Amino acid sequence: MQSTPATKPRPESSSRPSGIFSRILAQVRALHPARRSQHGREGGVVLVEFAFVLPLLLILLLLILDFGRAINYWIDTTHLASEGARLAAVDKAPGGGTLQEYIKSQADTDELRTGGTAGGVVAPGIEVCIEHLVDDEDGTQGQIGDPVKVTVSTQYDWIPMLGNEFDIGRSTISSSATHRIERVVSGGTVEPDGTCP
Repeated sequence: MQSTPATKPRPESSSRPSGIFSRILAQVRALHPARRSQHGREGGVVLVEFAFVLPLLLILLLLILDFGRAINYWIDTTHLASEGARLAAVDKAPGGGTLQEYIKSQADTDELRTGGTAGGVVAPGIEVCIEHLVDDEDGTQGQIGDPVKVTVSTQYDWIPMLGNEFDIGRSTISSSATHRIERVVSGGTVEPDGTCP
């Protein structure tokens, strides 16, 4: 006769968790959306909160875009002032017109050249100012070695659709560059602008 090994009876497992595990499970169950509120589901609350936040997000987005556009125009005026000062230093106005007209024609956008219709750059667009600075004892201007300064500026309206409502207003975007005159052509093709501020 063969004997079978004796097996210990297994203790009956409890269907309920006990101790720490049961407390954690109760907290996890409490996080379920249907159990969070005694008043039922909160699905509509998210939509109301989004409706409150959306206008602020849109205004922030418009501010970022407008600030980026203003920075782009400032970079363009810096480039134009540097190019204009270099051309004024060698007394050259490409294109047969004045140096002011040439610099204005080199602007990146039509809005910067002539001004926008609804906000942004204010008409007439960029203004170019050329000044021969006095650097001699005798006070003469426009001699070789004297500084010549070119300033490119424009008026900029911030966020035109909100600017009038919140009085954000207008500011000046301006850049200037100074070079020393290297060459003077007889008769002078680059004349200083008498309307410089």
